[in-house]
Amino acid sequence: MLIGQNSVVSIDYELTNDAGELLDASPKSQPLTYLHGASNIIAGLENELTGKAVGSQFKVTVPPEQGYGTHQPQLVQTVPRDAFPDPDDIQAGMRFTAQSDNGTLSVVVTGVTDDSVTVDANHPLAGQVLHFSVNVAAVRDATQEEIAHGHVH
Repeated sequence: MLIGQNSVVSIDYELTNDAGELLDASPKSQPLTYLHGASNIIAGLENELTGKAVGSQFKVTVPPEQGYGTHQPQLVQTVPRDAFPDPDDIQAGMRFTAQSDNGTLSVVVTGVTDDSVTVDANHPLAGQVLHFSVNVAAVRDATQEEIAHGHVH
């Protein structure tokens, strides 16, 4: 069976950056399983998986535009420190959920001064070229329920 729209696909993968640093990987004997064609994984990887079969092994380089997007400077903002519930405990690296005109955003604190906090709502991998090494472990047809819900059960 070849991977196509509404296939349930399981892959073993490793993700590295341009420097060759390991960013993510499927746990040993626990492949990532997703519904193909439902935008459950980044477009560049999903496009490369289309038409592959169980046992296919390949490497693919995904540019930011087909991964987590380009880094958007407008998503980096400096806000008053007292806008946070516990302003004295704010440290770089902390994550928060913030409300915006476009809905809920996940932000990470990238800088702290006595009066302000800089937060970044870009995905941590935004702007990065991603290098995947993939092995297709399983492929099956999705159930009607999985298709209706847009994800694997």
